[in-house]
Amino acid sequence: MNKYLTLLLILTACSSTPTYEMSADGIVVANVNIINVRDGSILPGQHVFIDSGRIVKISSEPSVPTGATTIDGQGRYLLPGLAEMHAHIPSPQWGRSNLNETLFLYLSNGITTIRGMLGHPVHLELREQALSNEILSPRIFTSSPSVNGNTVRTVEEAREKIAAYKEDGYDFLKMHPGLKLEVFNEIVKIANEVGIPFAGHVSVDVGIRNALESGYASVDHIDGFLEGLVPAKAGVDPTTNGFFGFNFVDLADPNNLDDLVAMARRNKVWIVPTQSLFERWFSPLDADSLGATPEMQYMPKSTVENWVRNKKAMVSGERYSDEKWVLFDQIRKRLLYSLQLDGHGILLGSDAPQVFNVPGFSIHHEIKGMLDAGITPLQALQAGTINPAKFFDMEGQFGEIIEGASADFLLLNSNPLENMEALRNHDGVMVRGRWLSRQEINSRLTEIAKSATNQ
Repeated sequence: MNKYLTLLLILTACSSTPTYEMSADGIVVANVNIINVRDGSILPGQHVFIDSGRIVKISSEPSVPTGATTIDGQGRYLLPGLAEMHAHIPSPQWGRSNLNETLFLYLSNGITTIRGMLGHPVHLELREQALSNEILSPRIFTSSPSVNGNTVRTVEEAREKIAAYKEDGYDFLKMHPGLKLEVFNEIVKIANEVGIPFAGHVSVDVGIRNALESGYASVDHIDGFLEGLVPAKAGVDPTTNGFFGFNFVDLADPNNLDDLVAMARRNKVWIVPTQSLFERWFSPLDADSLGATPEMQYMPKSTVENWVRNKKAMVSGERYSDEKWVLFDQIRKRLLYSLQLDGHGILLGSDAPQVFNVPGFSIHHEIKGMLDAGITPLQALQAGTINPAKFFDMEGQFGEIIEGASADFLLLNSNPLENMEALRNHDGVMVRGRWLSRQEINSRLTEIAKSATNQ
């Protein structure tokens, strides 16, 4: 080879690998396996450079800038931070301490994004404080205050409140039960005019088919779908549906399932199953046993005691039946699987803090419920990573380990695609460039547990 050509190739190779000068707070996760949540592939032996809250470089080259903090990733796996897409953020009456503790419980389990489903004006402030790292918190998206049959009773109220919620800066409207059809239609009209999405429950007077065609951003709890399986010829009173259609399980016709799933796909409606809520709160599982599980130590003692009492009262009611619940659960899991297979998409959400669902920890129960329904480990991970990024139209900004994305991830000791229990066994969590080691997380959890015993 011509010596001048050789020299040119060497110079070209050198210039194609730009150097990067990291700031004093730069971090490198060294020699780690990166999980590609789009296809499930593993990129081994990578060095992930983090600076100013973002992933600035990913390279197989082992060079670490002088002064950078190094986190050993040898033999470990890097997974994008998870999103809890049906979360609840405490309101001011809970107190600042409980608020901070709740936000940390999410982070302790690798949840770096939350979609708050019962908004309050203070949540707008929290959203900005989290974004600027003034507080230690997951990224926050927040709904409006509840839009339901009591808060929005007339068409006139719909016109006033929906526009106001958009003006206030809420990310979306939270739909709750009790809305009359004419009021709901006006809400949809105004929401489309001012440009604010809506998501959540499906009111009985609206029905799942109207809801899907109206353009819900997401239907949560798979609400309304079971009722939608009941044939019109059954002539039921829709207001007697019970807990998410429980009273209609004997009338549900599986032949109507494909039509509903196709409607969800055609109208691009995401589904947030919150399966763990039904498997823990509404199931025949023993209330005392649930109340004694280790994660309950992080909730106020009085709250857990109340959960136990409420569950015992519910399962002892006249209309409750263990056998009927089994059928109810089977129908829900079939809906969940079909909506994943042929619908628009699934988002990970457990409804926490809610009955026996502790923030952060409940996501593991939710994932198990999804797997039990037939969803694959990769699909479950996608529901909590890349799918939320797609939902918010923020691909490239979070939800995957790529250059330019926010530095939100879990450092796992094993591959979750082989065993999802790996999500419980992490070495630390990074949220927007802030590293929380396992030691720091455990220390803070101990403090939260001590505080909970006195509440």
